[in-house]
Amino acid sequence: MQLLRDILDKQVVDREQVKIGKVDGLVAELRRGKPPKVVAIELGSISLARRLGVVPGRWTARLAARLSGKRQARPHRIGWNKVRDIGVDIEFDIDVRRTRIFSWQDWLREHVVGRIPGA
Repeated sequence: MQLLRDILDKQVVDREQVKIGKVDGLVAELRRGKPPKVVAIELGSISLARRLGVVPGRWTARLAARLSGKRQARPHRIGWNKVRDIGVDIEFDIDVRRTRIFSWQDWLREHVVGRIPGA
């Protein structure tokens, strides 16, 4: 399996087939004398911006922290041990309703969309 080709930018779904987003980054553990081990995937605009370079990643993290608090200044991570299946989509053994993955959308709905007349 070639991780960058087979995992990056694939759709992620939870155990109920709810679409969470796409894989924007991979987190690997470096081990002395052994190949790196994938420990998590990252989702979100911060991880996506990091693919463009360090500076865009920092700007995006600062913007997220300013708009929705320091807790949102990090990409969302899902442990690799939660992978259930890799096919067309990457299926994880999690319930998205018990995570904070959609907190940015909730914030946007409450502070922006909800204030638009007729919304």
